[in-house]
Amino acid sequence: MFDRTGLLLKLLGTQLATVGLVASMLALSAEAGWPQAAPQPTLGVQSPAQQPVPAQPEPQQIEPAPPRREENPGLINEIEKLFEKSKSLLQPLKSPSQTIDDFNARTKDAGESLSNIARPSIMVSGRAACTVAANGAPDCKAGADRLCQTKGYKEGKSLDTDAAEKCSPKVFLPGRKREPGDCKTENYVTRALCQ
Repeated sequence: MFDRTGLLLKLLGTQLATVGLVASMLALSAEAGWPQAAPQPTLGVQSPAQQPVPAQPEPQQIEPAPPRREENPGLINEIEKLFEKSKSLLQPLKSPSQTIDDFNARTKDAGESLSNIARPSIMVSGRAACTVAANGAPDCKAGADRLCQTKGYKEGKSLDTDAAEKCSPKVFLPGRKREPGDCKTENYVTRALCQ
């Protein structure tokens, strides 16, 4: 059953395409017309209607505006409107040189991104302190960069971090109570991926 339905839809689509093609041809040929031939001169005999009229000075005429095309409701007119609207929706075609320039720019960008991927990354180990950001959180990107720079690389990404609590010596006095400002947590980058 599905084969018959598919076949019917295919035939219907073909017929609709043919109707559309014929309608567009008719729309284009409706405005074109054959020029009419000039009347053939007769041999010396002129009818009263063909006798020359004395020349009168012609008044200066202003060029009339082009005649307004009247709306003609119908299938062909609607198809013509559809073609006019579709022209504005399509993007203008580029010249071959513009197309080649666009292609070259895209391949250059792709080549640069591939070269960034192809750069070898090396994992290094060490210990570099993370700076404290304005919001109080540790900023370990700077620590990873510093760790990689000590090994001769340009920049790095943090892989592993470690945290340690650093306290003032007062905390270790016997009998003294610990206060809130006595200790602070410091973060370190211990492994980084360098490039």
